[in-house]
Amino acid sequence: MIGKKNSIRLASISVVTFCAVFVCTLFLNYNMDFVGIKDEIASPQALILYNAQVMTGKVTSGVSGGSLLLTSAIMLLFYIKNHIDAHKKELGIMKALGYSEISIALQFWTYALSVFAGTALGFGGAFLMMPRFYTTQLGEGIFPDVEITFHPQLAVAMVVLPTVFFGVLSVVYAYLKLKMPTVDLLKERLSSGRKPREKALVFFAIFGAFCYSAMVQMSSRMNEFSKGLMVLMIFVIGIILAGITLLMALTTVVKRNTKNIAMMRVLGYSFAECRKAVLSKYRVFAYIGFVLGTLYQHLLLKIMINIVFQDVEGVPDYNFNMLNCFYVLISFAILYEGILYVYGRRIRKVSVKEVMLE
Repeated sequence: MIGKKNSIRLASISVVTFCAVFVCTLFLNYNMDFVGIKDEIASPQALILYNAQVMTGKVTSGVSGGSLLLTSAIMLLFYIKNHIDAHKKELGIMKALGYSEISIALQFWTYALSVFAGTALGFGGAFLMMPRFYTTQLGEGIFPDVEITFHPQLAVAMVVLPTVFFGVLSVVYAYLKLKMPTVDLLKERLSSGRKPREKALVFFAIFGAFCYSAMVQMSSRMNEFSKGLMVLMIFVIGIILAGITLLMALTTVVKRNTKNIAMMRVLGYSFAECRKAVLSKYRVFAYIGFVLGTLYQHLLLKIMINIVFQDVEGVPDYNFNMLNCFYVLISFAILYEGILYVYGRRIRKVSVKEVMLE
């Protein structure tokens, strides 16, 4: 069910789930260990900072975990649908030979292995990072030392439950997509899923730009409020998520439009016109994603700094930095337009002969 190409594509789901579990495990495990020292805190100011840190962990885990869970689910369903659409004839033959829809759908549980790989590595990676993370969070003498503890229930919540959930989701979704006449599968008739797939690609274009905008701006602004480790984590995760989702979306766009590109070339369209027709429409959605990411990071930091940490001494006020936003926008434009240029070159390599012989 999972070939070499699918394994490479599903690695993107592993990366997204890795990021989600890595961040959530760090903050949740710290919170679970941190509550044990509350009775030892005597200073009112330290108690205020304690409550602020606990709230930060909850908000960060909820926001990052929830958004990345949604993204992983959309990516997984997108790949399953692509697999079914690309192998309709083979699946139709299996149904014609007497295999039931549920027996075929059950094979799609293997897609959840990408989730297991990502969550397991994220959970393990978080524990490797915990000593340094705890030291950074505790500060210099502000709180008593906190011992790192392994919590089995957290391992179940971060690794086991997501794997089971995505396994069930894969089987159920595949079963629903396979509920079509066998003759339609054998004749490789298109289902009515083109628009949903298009919406998924638009989502990935928006989400990639959103991640870059939010995480890079947030990391650059957090230099004023947080330690270097947290800033680096946010920056790296943002770049990884943005790169994966944008590359996945554009790769799929070019692949899906191979025949259209070939026909346009036969009709005399230039490579620039082909590139514009296939790729340019996603540029608008990418910059919409950048704007949304800018608003998101501004509101989140404003809430965290001006509300959660409002009673903590020494924390400066937070205001929107237009110059920082401009610099990040320029860097994103260079990155995104560079990616579009690379994929425009891929369009140039589309072989009309090979497409016409299919």
